[in-house]
Amino acid sequence: MLDEKQKIIQKTPEPTLRRLPWYLAFLKIMKTKGTVVVSSTQIANAIGIDASQVAKDLSYVDIIGKTRVGYDVAELLDVLEAFLGFNTRHRAIIFGAGSLGKALILDSGLSKYGLEVVAGFDVRNELVGTAINGITIYHPSQCADLRGKLKAEIGILTVPADKAQEVTDVMMESGIKAIWNFTPFRVKVPENIVLQDTSLFSHLAVIFNSLNQNN
Repeated sequence: MLDEKQKIIQKTPEPTLRRLPWYLAFLKIMKTKGTVVVSSTQIANAIGIDASQVAKDLSYVDIIGKTRVGYDVAELLDVLEAFLGFNTRHRAIIFGAGSLGKALILDSGLSKYGLEVVAGFDVRNELVGTAINGITIYHPSQCADLRGKLKAEIGILTVPADKAQEVTDVMMESGIKAIWNFTPFRVKVPENIVLQDTSLFSHLAVIFNSLNQNN
């Protein structure tokens, strides 16, 4: 049975979940400046959205601001990090140790938000057995045997598009429960697998199209 926190997160709209890290980033900046209390209006002005939206988003979080005062910055920081899962370690493996995969392995910022990359996988013989930032690169055929030992639940997909579905299937067969897909290919997964698509190319297309319309 799901605990109360899981039930709340399931009911939280995805747009709200996407905005909460914006608030978190702003609060961290405010904390470094010595700010003790912050209002929803201050958050809204910094983010560029309506204050009522901020208040509504924060209503999903287990914290109540003081009327005409606001939220305690340190407390709201802790609550948001716990709510978003950023203060819990989530172990992940990366499939594809090319330029993007390597960059993600080297990105220390991910660990600050609870994502710990514990292994990489690649078909290239010259990479298998090497290490990037202390993270060992294995051959994909080793995934099923290693997944239990690595205790990873998240698979990060940075392989070529034509291999995306094949590798996704390998990860799911090994027991991976969530996939973060950085490829431009829309992979298919069953309903019990969490899938998040983050295609850099899709965002580029939006940027280029917007630029063309503005010119």
